[in-house]
Parts: sequence; C-alpha cells; structure tokens
Amino acid sequence: MIKYSNLLLKISAVFGLLGAALGGHMAGSASYAFRPIHAHILVVGWLTLFSWAVFYRVFQLQPKSRILARLHVYTAILGSIGLTGGMTLTTFRPGFFSEPIETAFYIGGGAILLLSFAVFCLITLTQIKNET
Repeated sequence: MIKYSNLLLKISAVFGLLGAALGGHMAGSASYAFRPIHAHILVVGWLTLFSWAVFYRVFQLQPKSRILARLHVYTAILGSIGLTGGMTLTTFRPGFFSEPIETAFYIGGGAILLLSFAVFCLITLTQIKNET
C-alpha cells in the first residue's frame, strides 16, 4: 500500500504546484476567471489526493482489499485530472476539441472521481477494523 501512498503523494504535489501557480497568476493579473478551476485543483487534486496518500500510509489494509485499493487509486487520479482538465476546457473553450468532447471529458472526469469516492467509502466501511 506504500506504493499507492507514494503515487498519490507525487500526483498531489503536482496539483499543489499547479494550484499555487494558478493562484499566483490570478493575484498578479487581478483576474479571477480561473477561480473555480483553481479551487478544484487545490481541493480535489492536492488536498484529496494528499489525504488519501496519508490514508494508505497509515492504515494497513487486508489482502482482499488490494483490488479495491487499486481501483480507488487509479480512479482518483484519472477522475482528478479529468474533472479539472474538463472544467478548464469547458470554461475556456480553447478549440482543441469539439464542445461535446470537452463536456464529456468534464462529466466523465467527475463521474470517475465520484466512483473513486464511493470505492474509498466502501474500503473504509468494510476493511478498516474498529479499534476499541
């Protein structure tokens, strides 16, 4: 599980750097057009992935939960990238893709991230033993 912790930690660091850079750009330019994207990058990408990295470092999961852990980690990464990337494309419409593809990227990323949260909930409710 340490492998998953390290992977999530590295991806969260990238999101943290992107979020901080975006915040600096907004402050320097006095333009807050990136505000929702900046918030999602920091909350979903940096904070959530970081907290899940700590979870996998602290808690020892049972062997039967390794498939769930793998599903959780990879949906977390794909969902975070998809949601924030899709949000950026949908907000600014740079023209790389058609509008339906941009929207599908945004919605698909959000749906994958929602699946990640559901799997995490399942892991915590079924795999973590109560300490008394």
